[in-house]
Amino acid sequence: MTETYEVIVVGGGTAGLSAALVLGRARRRTLVVDAGEPRNAPAAHMQGYLSRDGMPPAEFLAIGREEIARYGVELVRDTAVDVTKGEDFAVELASGRTVRARRLVVTTGLKDELPTVLGVAERFGRDVLHCPYCHGWEVRDQAFGVLATSPLSVHQALIVTQWSKDVTFFLHEVAEDDLTDDDLRRLAAAGVDVVPGAVAGLVVEDDRLTGVRLADGTTHAREVLFVAPRAVPQTGLLQRLGAELNETPFGAYPVVDATGKTTVPGVWAAGNAMGFAEQVVNAASGGYRAGATINGELLMTDLDAAVRV
Repeated sequence: MTETYEVIVVGGGTAGLSAALVLGRARRRTLVVDAGEPRNAPAAHMQGYLSRDGMPPAEFLAIGREEIARYGVELVRDTAVDVTKGEDFAVELASGRTVRARRLVVTTGLKDELPTVLGVAERFGRDVLHCPYCHGWEVRDQAFGVLATSPLSVHQALIVTQWSKDVTFFLHEVAEDDLTDDDLRRLAAAGVDVVPGAVAGLVVEDDRLTGVRLADGTTHAREVLFVAPRAVPQTGLLQRLGAELNETPFGAYPVVDATGKTTVPGVWAAGNAMGFAEQVVNAASGGYRAGATINGELLMTDLDAAVRV
């Protein structure tokens, strides 16, 4: 069965729901394809979103789904597995259904690949964290650890000192020689203790982090561990359509204009599908811009076509 819409939004997170809300209110027949795998699912709360600070992500998304439904937007729990472009876009879903639309919004986000250290995955989103802007206030003044997986981890170790002055930087996969003189001077100025050697695992007591254990058996008492997951952008659909990608230290993301429009005519990207650092509030904004731009473009396209008749 093939069904036709004006716009298909692939991804039912913040960016996708925001775009769908604008399009629904603009009376565009819109479908949201939601695989149900939000990046922030491990987090108990989200922060930094004015008027929604501290709200559980699942509650936020549930409200968003209710809001788009008011304007006739359809949402299907499915996964887009392929897309082709002819006169319009044909999106193949895992269920076997094929849906078509004149415009496409890709908000498939990214996945976090966590360091393979014993205990990290189990504690992620609780006392193993990655973003101090998301969780720093809640763990302020506790004993922090930072797990280095690349020289870029120095930046993370320096940033978290805004929330705690008790910070230990575990070099783990980084050699001391990989640190520049500027790195060492800044770490010293920030009061960060630098500990060489690989980390073997976490020490957990009574369901809370109490320490970081090195491969040599030594243990350092810590209450919070910051890590830097490897970002894996979910850009498969964009690549199938031939979108130009831009290589960054955090993965390859589509080249977009200020509205999120990609190099493929008729295709927009928003949220973490277009960049590593898009927080929830940024994703909502990006989805809004994409939705409004698409509505205007469709309107002008149809008017120009009518003029030519």
